[in-house]
Amino acid sequence: MSQQSTTPRSPQPHSASGAWAAGGTMFAAVLLLVDGVLSVIKGISGIAQDEVYARLGSYVFKFNVQAWGWIHLLLGVVLLIVGAGLLKGAGWARVMGVALASINVIFDFMWLPYTPLWALVSIAISLFIIWALCTDSSRTSTPTA
Repeated sequence: MSQQSTTPRSPQPHSASGAWAAGGTMFAAVLLLVDGVLSVIKGISGIAQDEVYARLGSYVFKFNVQAWGWIHLLLGVVLLIVGAGLLKGAGWARVMGVALASINVIFDFMWLPYTPLWALVSIAISLFIIWALCTDSSRTSTPTA
């Protein structure tokens, strides 16, 4: 009988960018949750026809504020679900997170006439989410023999 080696393998070293991406994925999940809550609040304000939003000029994208409210409310609820899925480590949540963050960039670009500064901040957050979810390979790598 031969003895098998029970010496544990040392983990593969991660590059600095891999560590950033892995930490960025957790941060992206939290940002999705925060962005979801803020979108729900934006949506409720728009649906209630609150006086918070006023268009700053004449733009091509002319939805009324109540329609934008429903769009942001629905998107916010889905962002909350996907953010919770990311925190639990669900594989589908990474794909949905990238897709929803991309949609969020488009909607925020169209939302620029109502809240320009916040729309730009939200676009930057969504771009970070896309980067973090696309560059984290720690969950997709398989151990080598």
